[in-house]
Amino acid sequence: LDMDRDKDKEKKQEEKSYAIRPHFRKKFRPLQVTEIIQKALNEKLSKQKYHVDKATKWTKELTETIKANLKDLDWDRYKYVVQVVIGEQRGEGIKMGTRCFWDSETDDFAKATFTNDSLFAVGVAFGVYLY
Repeated sequence: LDMDRDKDKEKKQEEKSYAIRPHFRKKFRPLQVTEIIQKALNEKLSKQKYHVDKATKWTKELTETIKANLKDLDWDRYKYVVQVVIGEQRGEGIKMGTRCFWDSETDDFAKATFTNDSLFAVGVAFGVYLY
């Protein structure tokens, strides 16, 4: 019985993690995330024409797809924030901006864009390491 308690105690100590930096192999990799975003945008939007009602649905679906693919990367202790914007292609310019307060050694972001004759889309994913 005492040996079981000791094993349980050791296991709980192993589970506790007070790491303040991710392991090098588990760090957010913008290039890899950009590929994930680009693939999702291309697969979902390549044959679509802009429609205001459908764009809302596509945005939600793309956001969920990208977030699920990021979670599959198994980067421990990262929280993901994904934003997708879809708009009608009318020859006008658009600028997007973001402000973040984060640790530049652990946190990062990636972005990708998609355009066709009818619409444009921008996908951004932020990876924030939880201490």
